This record gives sequence, C-alpha cells and structure tokens, in this order.
Amino acid sequence: MFGYFTKRLIQIVVVLWAVSVLVFVMMSFTGDPTYMMVPLDATEEQIAQARRLLGLNDSHLVQYGHFLSSLVRGDFGRSFVFRQPAMQLILERLPATLEIVILAMAIALVVAIPLGVYAGASPERASSHAVMAGSLVGISLPGFWLGMVLIYVFAVKLQLVPSSGRGPTQELFGLRVSFLSWEGFRHLILPALTLSVGTLAILIRIIRAEMMEVMKQDYIKFARAKGADRRGVLFKHGLKNALIPLVTVFGLMMGDLIAFATLTETIFAWPGIGKLLVDSIYRGDRPVIVVYLMFVAFMFVVVNFVVDILYAVIDPRIKVK
Repeated sequence: MFGYFTKRLIQIVVVLWAVSVLVFVMMSFTGDPTYMMVPLDATEEQIAQARRLLGLNDSHLVQYGHFLSSLVRGDFGRSFVFRQPAMQLILERLPATLEIVILAMAIALVVAIPLGVYAGASPERASSHAVMAGSLVGISLPGFWLGMVLIYVFAVKLQLVPSSGRGPTQELFGLRVSFLSWEGFRHLILPALTLSVGTLAILIRIIRAEMMEVMKQDYIKFARAKGADRRGVLFKHGLKNALIPLVTVFGLMMGDLIAFATLTETIFAWPGIGKLLVDSIYRGDRPVIVVYLMFVAFMFVVVNFVVDILYAVIDPRIKVK
C-alpha cells in the first residue's frame, strides 16, 4: 500500500509539473501583462521599469524558473483587477461552485440510479425505451440553452424561483454557504438543475448498460432461484456489481462540473470560480487564470486518486498496488 501511495504521489507531481509548463507557455502568448499594471497615460520609461520588475526582460527559461519557484512556495501572485492574492479569490468563490455541483450530482444520482436500473433490468419494455429516449434528449440539450429556458419558465413566467444571484449566505465551518436558508436554497435550484441534466442523462445510459450485462451473470440467476425478491436482486446484487464504472464516471464528471461550470455560472450570475474565470479572461487577469488552471489540474488528479481507492472499497477483489 505504501508503494502504491508513493507511486501515485510521484505521478501527481509529474502531472502538475507538466501542467505548469503548459500554463506558462499559454500565458506567455496571451499578451503583455505590463499594461495591466501601469496607468493608461504611462510613459515608455514607466512601462520599461514595470517590465523589469515583472521579469519580462529575462529569457523564457529564467521566467519559467521564477514561475515554478513561486508555485512551489504557494505564491500565485496578486490579481491585477481585485488587488488580492489570486488563490484567496479562488478559495472565496469555491464554496459557491461546490454548492451547485454537489446539489446537481445529488439530483443526478437520485434520478439516474432507479431509472438506469429499471431500464437495464427490463430493456425491452416501452417505458425503458422512453427512459433512453429521454436520456438522449438530455445529452443533446446545450447547457446554456437549457438554463435560459428554465429561467424563462420558472423565474419569469411562473415566478417560483429567482433567476440569478446567490442569495443570502450563512457561515458553516468557516465557509459562506447559501443552502442553510430557504431563500438561499431557492437561488440554488435553477443552476443546479441546469448542471444536473447532462450528467443525469449520461449516468442513466451507463447504469443501464452495466445492469444489462450484470443481469446475465450466473449469481443473478442463482439469487432468483433462491427466491430473492426482484428489488433485492436488482439493487443488492445487480447494482452493487455495476458500481465500478459508475464510480469512475461519477468522479470524473464531478471534477468536470467543478472545473467547467463557467457557462451555467455566467447565465445565472452565480459568483463561483467559473464566473471568476470568465471575468478574469475578459479582463486579462493573468494570476487568477493561472491559479484556476493549476487548481483544476490538482483537483482532477486528486479525484482520480480517490476513485482508485474507492474501487478497492466497493470490490475487495481489486487490489491497489
């Protein structure tokens, strides 16, 4: 086990180093940050001095060395726009993003598991075909279009929920969250529902495919022969053995939603890290963009590591080594 952890730690370090190289190269060709640091009426001498202070006159290799050294120290620089440490901005916005992502994944699981199990256990029924047709529609719907439709129907026409913003927040374990109050939760519903639809549709198809395969196995036939009820066969024996691919996809999709909820957060004016990234790209706020990209890379490698550990927890036959 220790050897496995050591190997995965080395892999994480190598992946993050490779990402740092890509981020540095990408940032090097996105314009000169000097003009974000000097007044609009700055002289050529002031611009040249700013370039020296930023180290932009050094070679790219030297600049990367300074860049990597700062990353190792945890110094990601200060936002050009907000004049705050870039990492602090990400951490302040992260709880807002986690709220809608966790609620979206909860909605997706609660709906996808029973529908996917049913569709896989009875694939020839018309209702099963209807479930699969609905999942195909869910996969095909663009998120930005779905978000606007939900706003029009539930916020504008029916006026059941707010159309934008996060609503009131309360402190929980040092984090500002909105789901503790009814008004805050009402603000959560539409963005979380928008995020959940695509994930829900994909999970239904994966669960159905795995259940169709599992239902052919001998232990399912044996459980039926012993007189086990249908619900027990499906959920105790069938679903448990179909969870391995579900865990893989679930982990990756959760990381994907956290990293790329930019359109949803922009549509609903949700103050998460996705909207912060969009605003930073628009304003050329390079330090925030760098922190976001490195944070997303770190998050994905951690999620993959956790998924590998969960394999052994779900199925003891799988050994981590």
